[in-house]
Amino acid sequence: MTMSNVNEADAPLILFVTLGCAKNEVDTDRMRSLLLRAGYGEADDVADADAVIVNTCSFLASAASESIERTLELAEAAREGVRERPIVMCGCVPSRYGDDLPAELPEVAAFVRADAEDGIVGVIDGVLGRESLVPAAEGSAAGPLAEPLRTVEGASAYIKISDGCDRFCSFCAIPYIRGRYASRPYSEIVAEVKALAEQGVREFVLIGQDTGIWGKDLGEDDTLASLLVRLAEVVRPYGAWLRVLYLQPEGMTDELIAAIRDTPEVLPYIDMPIQHCNARVLKSMNRSGSAEEYSELFARLRREIPGMVLRTTGMAGFPGETDDEFEELVEFISKEEFDYTSVFAYSPEEGTRGAEMDGQVDEETKLERTQRLIDIAEELGFSATASHVGEVVDVIIDGVDTDGDEPELIGHAWFQAPDCDGAVHIPEGEASVGDVVRVLLTEAFCYELEGEIVPPDEED
Repeated sequence: MTMSNVNEADAPLILFVTLGCAKNEVDTDRMRSLLLRAGYGEADDVADADAVIVNTCSFLASAASESIERTLELAEAAREGVRERPIVMCGCVPSRYGDDLPAELPEVAAFVRADAEDGIVGVIDGVLGRESLVPAAEGSAAGPLAEPLRTVEGASAYIKISDGCDRFCSFCAIPYIRGRYASRPYSEIVAEVKALAEQGVREFVLIGQDTGIWGKDLGEDDTLASLLVRLAEVVRPYGAWLRVLYLQPEGMTDELIAAIRDTPEVLPYIDMPIQHCNARVLKSMNRSGSAEEYSELFARLRREIPGMVLRTTGMAGFPGETDDEFEELVEFISKEEFDYTSVFAYSPEEGTRGAEMDGQVDEETKLERTQRLIDIAEELGFSATASHVGEVVDVIIDGVDTDGDEPELIGHAWFQAPDCDGAVHIPEGEASVGDVVRVLLTEAFCYELEGEIVPPDEED
């Protein structure tokens, strides 16, 4: 897979290192695509690279620190040998701390904010003292990317349908890092989906900071529901799945519920981070809702989308959270019996309102509360996973594990989002990455399942 316009033997090689979330993987894919179109090649390690691009995360201060530490490790490795390889830091860390970074990190040759990554060809040209043969490959002048690439070759691909956020939750720095909410136009999304489907992708995971409000800044007929219905028509000939992540409760409209329920290609998998259920805590977070409102919403979803899977996110130790308010969250998560629950301890992020609030919860209490939620989440999640034993389901093959005595197929079912919900292990059988096979689920361990391929002539 290449889009280079020069002799590959002469192409400077770039090593791409992606840190953080799936959104960063998509951003790296775009930068890679632009650079390959401009005549660059890709390296597999620092020793072979002419330059290194590190796409960083700063959602939490700890993630920013890890990104900087990893960048410094790469810089040290890049100085080894007969030539030094420049390091270019991209993404969220430059977006969040850009003005201070040049003085703090002299090891880095250039810094590129997330909203300036379409100019990556010019940046790399500059640090390498080179002029690309395809200078028009940058930004909007390039038009839709002819061949979208992925950070990890596989059967699933993340599709970013929006960027930025207008919510300004008091615990979150994303609006300050990524800017205001902006929907990605349908024409760009469908072009990417079509190209990836042709390359063998069989699941498209739609992501963004707030996917439920896609289209609000485009036109009155543009909604997430309409996007799903249109994309379903695109992926239908390929037998591919559509999955949506990061839906906020307010985005769950009648139209969207109907689209998920009535469109076979759209998986009945609802990922809805609530963070908390207590109305006072939610208001302090600059969020809306209450335990009663959420319970009514989840009951309606289960009623209207039978058999659906529900994932959520809970946060422990937000400033001012009392013991009683935390106990309300514990009871709520236990009662709702979510299939998957991600749990985080509150982190006071620089520049957010939460960091300046009174009533900061001490670290020991935060960790104790977080562990209690994790224990409950795992008990519910393990039980939900085990409930699928005995089912025959479609499984997308993601890869082959060769670490054991015998090769083992690894895949995921419709109720498992790739990279976060566990996997299906198939000890025997033959299939290729991207194949969709029928599997009888026979055993469960934590979030993992084991199964065996069911031959077509043996299906009920």
